[in-house]
Amino acid sequence: MIPQSLLAKAAPPPLENMVPNPKLRLKDQFHEVARFKHLSPRSETAYWEWVVRFLRFHKERAGTWRHPRELGSRGVTPFLTYLATVRDVSISTQNQALNALLFLYRAVLSSPMVAGDFVRVRRPPRLPTVLTQDEVRELLAALAGTYQLMARLLYGTGLRLLELLRLRVKDLDFARGDIMVRAGKGGKDRLTILPDKLREHLQQHLATIKRLHDRDLVEGYGNVSLPGGLARKYPKAGREWAWQFVFPSVNRATDPATGLTCRHHLTETGLQRTVQEALRRTTITKPASCHTLRHSFATHMLESGVDIRTVQALLGHKNVATTQIYTHVMQKPGLGIKSPFDVL
Repeated sequence: MIPQSLLAKAAPPPLENMVPNPKLRLKDQFHEVARFKHLSPRSETAYWEWVVRFLRFHKERAGTWRHPRELGSRGVTPFLTYLATVRDVSISTQNQALNALLFLYRAVLSSPMVAGDFVRVRRPPRLPTVLTQDEVRELLAALAGTYQLMARLLYGTGLRLLELLRLRVKDLDFARGDIMVRAGKGGKDRLTILPDKLREHLQQHLATIKRLHDRDLVEGYGNVSLPGGLARKYPKAGREWAWQFVFPSVNRATDPATGLTCRHHLTETGLQRTVQEALRRTTITKPASCHTLRHSFATHMLESGVDIRTVQALLGHKNVATTQIYTHVMQKPGLGIKSPFDVL
């Protein structure tokens, strides 16, 4: 029988301790590890941009480029201090820069980060902006067409904007009255409700999109990008109706990953700009955005008596403490609480 000590020595290293190819450039090593750890494309791009800013900052101070190994983790705090004092960035931006550098040193360079080499700034809790139901009605009435349907879904389901844009036809279950959110924040799946009042409007929208997809197929197109390696496992799935985006782009574009001409989903900026333009046509003075509709969904659900754990599940919050922030902005007329000024 082989001794346990020998088995321990012979055991392969855990997958999370991947060592990138040492012959590659730093940029290629970074992207290799990022793909291995399944970072989202947006996180991968944002993290690498922070690495570039970090190296450029030290180049301007030293007059020459220096490798992160040479700088060591002690070069992190001067960069974060520069961001806060000179660039006056927000706490969330500063922490994103720190997360990018932590990934660089720990995951890519396998270099330990000493706790004294950096300071993580804690963001104070902020109350979210929430619209009243009358304000939601006014905002939605100022929108039209597809963008109005999208805004209604944001408020009626509590979806994040990117989760809404990434919805595919197969994720809508009209029979059960729910929507499946695939790979939401944190890579988690969850279910949320499909509002009854939006069923007919949504089905009419899908009928229009189906005609668009059929025309694409006739013209020799009709492909859509698929997550992960599904395109290799199911080569024909990208042309199937079930995999098409619920809110596809008006124009087709080339998918850089496959080189195929596809119809991607609408961009975030399109709805964001439209909502801001609609706000200016209303009497609403609050600094609202697309995400405000998600905040309003959660708050109004709690005000109507829905259990906070249910709201937590619908929103996809990891911790109920995140959901509890909405209890601080709820209107609670039933409690009978009055200002002392009202009883003078």
